[in-house]
Amino acid sequence: MSNVRVAGVGMIPFTKPGQSEDWDVMAEKAIRLALTDAGISYDQVQQAYAGFMYADSTAGQSALYRIGSTGIPVINVNNNCSTGSSALYLARQMVELGAADCVLAFGFEQMMPGALGSSFPDRKPVMGKPFAKLLEIQGYDDTKMAIAQFFGGAGREYQERYGASDEAFAMISVKARRHAANNPLAVFQDPLTLEEVMAAPQLFNMITRLQACPPTCGAAAALLVSPKFAAKHGLNAPVEIVAQALTTDFQKTWDEKSMISLVGYDMAKAGADQVYEASGVSPDDVDVVELHDCFTPNEFLTYESLSLTPEGTAERYILDEQNTYGGKHVINPSGGLLSKGHPIGATGLAQCYELTNQIRGTAGKTQVDGARFALQHNLGLGGACVITLYGKSA
Repeated sequence: MSNVRVAGVGMIPFTKPGQSEDWDVMAEKAIRLALTDAGISYDQVQQAYAGFMYADSTAGQSALYRIGSTGIPVINVNNNCSTGSSALYLARQMVELGAADCVLAFGFEQMMPGALGSSFPDRKPVMGKPFAKLLEIQGYDDTKMAIAQFFGGAGREYQERYGASDEAFAMISVKARRHAANNPLAVFQDPLTLEEVMAAPQLFNMITRLQACPPTCGAAAALLVSPKFAAKHGLNAPVEIVAQALTTDFQKTWDEKSMISLVGYDMAKAGADQVYEASGVSPDDVDVVELHDCFTPNEFLTYESLSLTPEGTAERYILDEQNTYGGKHVINPSGGLLSKGHPIGATGLAQCYELTNQIRGTAGKTQVDGARFALQHNLGLGGACVITLYGKSA
């Protein structure tokens, strides 16, 4: 078993659908940036894991062939919204287990405008089980955005338990835009006021349009290496993956009538608990977090599933500004999915890009002073959740 170093990361600016280059061009650019950042050549890469959701089979090979054809294993990964970090998880496993010393993980997405939809409407939907549970718990409104009903329902359940205000959820979008103003790679960098967020068209329950992440195009990549590879090639790789976990749904999700459970709270908590136990690092030791804020209720709930604040205290955590610079943790310094964008295959690797730079001290205007440990949360309904802890390598 070997510690795994992040030797290099790359990311291109995210854009709105219709304004991007082709998916393979975006992927190529992100990979070349990661190679340059690491200081290695493509012929040193021994395996590659490509993450995407809306592209045909072997799209990973097509993207890599723009750089070179070296005969290496290329594995294509699709795990819904946690696709990018699932590719990272597989790459990390290969290095940790000694199967390879230099592995590339990359993700890309060229998305269409509007809400996510099924690519195969002629057959049984893979989200049939979660939708059946949604119908059982709260019913379904066919005039509202489908996925917003999951997270809006979870937010409403939280409000019923603890009495959180609609404004507390909206404040997450205000914070996201404030952070994104310092990130030139984010789609939305203009500030928002609480009044603007609250007045935007309602999607479902407390969720307004400005509390939902936009469909986005983009690409990001990371190169993972073993310590011996870094030493042999004289690489400066000061960041390591301290611990990582990938979890899926538990039986309680289907047995209980909880929207909070249905949107991945239990997956996230189990993964975070595994990472804290394996690393010996506590939530109080974490300085910076990139988490999956596809809708504001998900960020709200994730504060508690990651044990950043005790259950029932997320609203106080927000009101006391413990989720931003000067607080207990800096959450989504990149602007998160709400502002940076959510090109599904690239999202997890874009989080890796931000957190690697945070630990290296090279994050520029988004830098969190003295960042020692960085936590990543990437969630896909259906479901899968990847939790990754980064720290300084010894």
